Amino acid sequence: MKKIIFCLSILISFLLICKQSNAQSNTDDYKTAVGLKFGGYENGVSIKYFTTNTVALEGVVGFRDNGVVITGLYEMNQEAFGLPELKFYYGAGAHIGAVGSGVYRTIGGTSETYNKDQILLGVDGAIGLEYRIPQSPIAISLDLNPRVELATGPFFDVAPGLGLKYTF
Repeated sequence: MKKIIFCLSILISFLLICKQSNAQSNTDDYKTAVGLKFGGYENGVSIKYFTTNTVALEGVVGFRDNGVVITGLYEMNQEAFGLPELKFYYGAGAHIGAVGSGVYRTIGGTSETYNKDQILLGVDGAIGLEYRIPQSPIAISLDLNPRVELATGPFFDVAPGLGLKYTF
């Protein structure tokens, strides 16, 4: 619960700071988004920045039981189903983090038991859809996140993810 309150307070603080820059045009494109990411592995804060119209960099600081994981992704984006407000995206990246001892359930496989503190390091992917609500600075995403954990594995896992972002 403390992690959720922490994530929400960071998001609210950022939204209040960015409120002055809300002189946004009525297009469905945006340059930057910040929000919350709820995933099968971690829940946390995300930021997405478009370097071009189709290429974005996304970073997630995720919290899990007794641990934190930082994930970076390089994503390709394109219009989906002929709707400008709906984008299909896919990409790859990596994660690094640390967890304390305990049992960690994996979505697509067997649970992993850590008897001591562990470093997490691996390769990540993302494939999903993002919907930008028209005439609004809000975007919602739904994706699948495959992950190969190398430091404590190797093992492969896939988890769903849900994002809620404020765009500007």
